[in-house]
Amino acid sequence: MTDDTPFTSFFMAGFECSSQRRKDGVRLDLIKATGHDTHAFADYRRCAELGLTAIRDGLRWHLIGRDRLHRDWDCWTPMLDAAAEAGVQVIWDLYHYGSPDWLKPGTREFEKMFADFAAEAVRIHRERTGKPAMVCPVNEISFFSWAVETGYFPPVEVEDGTIKQHLVRCWLAAVDAIRAVDSEVRFIGAEPLIHVAPRDHTPQEMVDADNYRRAQFEADDMLTGRMDPELGGRPDAIDLIGLNFYPHNQWYYHGPTIPMGHHEYRRLADMLIEVAARYDKPIFIAETGAEGSGRPAWFHYVCDETRNAMARGARIEGVCLYPITAYPGWDNSRHAEVGMFTSILADGSRALNVHLYDELERQRGLFGLTSPESLAVERA
Repeated sequence: MTDDTPFTSFFMAGFECSSQRRKDGVRLDLIKATGHDTHAFADYRRCAELGLTAIRDGLRWHLIGRDRLHRDWDCWTPMLDAAAEAGVQVIWDLYHYGSPDWLKPGTREFEKMFADFAAEAVRIHRERTGKPAMVCPVNEISFFSWAVETGYFPPVEVEDGTIKQHLVRCWLAAVDAIRAVDSEVRFIGAEPLIHVAPRDHTPQEMVDADNYRRAQFEADDMLTGRMDPELGGRPDAIDLIGLNFYPHNQWYYHGPTIPMGHHEYRRLADMLIEVAARYDKPIFIAETGAEGSGRPAWFHYVCDETRNAMARGARIEGVCLYPITAYPGWDNSRHAEVGMFTSILADGSRALNVHLYDELERQRGLFGLTSPESLAVERA
């Protein structure tokens, strides 16, 4: 890492914090479902012991803003204290899909209320920690928009423009409100990084597939003012471009997932170079991970490609394992064994996945990073 890197560690840990309502009306709360709400200090401390001192985590706006008349921060301030005690740096998602039930998404009132919530959150962060916050105002605008448009998330009636434009306005309103409170806050992105290939190579299919692929840039283009400038986007609305990349992030246009190793599978390094050149900003892999026995091999691939992109000039500030713990799936609560740690065990601990742990250590060496002393002691 360079002296001006924003993160305290190159390898990072992310806690699943989705809180949306499903289309059947069921409210998700993955912070609670994973036990992270009551084990935040132990979770942060264990990450720190592995040298994962930079963390992605989230606020639960649906709980904090449950009442129209006041906000209750009691579900968040203990997490701030836990992070400070454990010695970790947290990038906080302010709006990770879930919002208060009384507030109607898609409206100008929603945008204003979100901005007010965001400003109060960073004020509390500064008062509680003495430090400026690092925030992702709206998580995955592109995926969020797709989920609403396809019916995966509940419908949203937007008063002005598209759902993507509405979410961009939420972000930009939050930036203005936050900067009025604390000018040192940094804004961190998190958008899916994808590749879409044509099923055949007819001219129209190739154009359609590439147009779909290029749509992944629309949210960040709007935020930075490259697209739809009437929304108010500008280059300083985002400080660091975050990219979420998983094994299922490449597919054929209106077709199946493209497997790694297939001739249509695009190298991650080339994708990272494209983004770095497009925005001329530092980037990081905000989410990556695989399930079950595929975890070490996937992490190996992502890290190798990241080093390749860095050698070619991309400024990449980190790689975040996400989620860092096992979690129940959104759709049916299926147990998903992902990340470095298991679910909470009977004794209140989480077991370590030693195979992914070993790959983390291997990659730390290949990146020229030093293992924390606690790791050396644990392995002795």
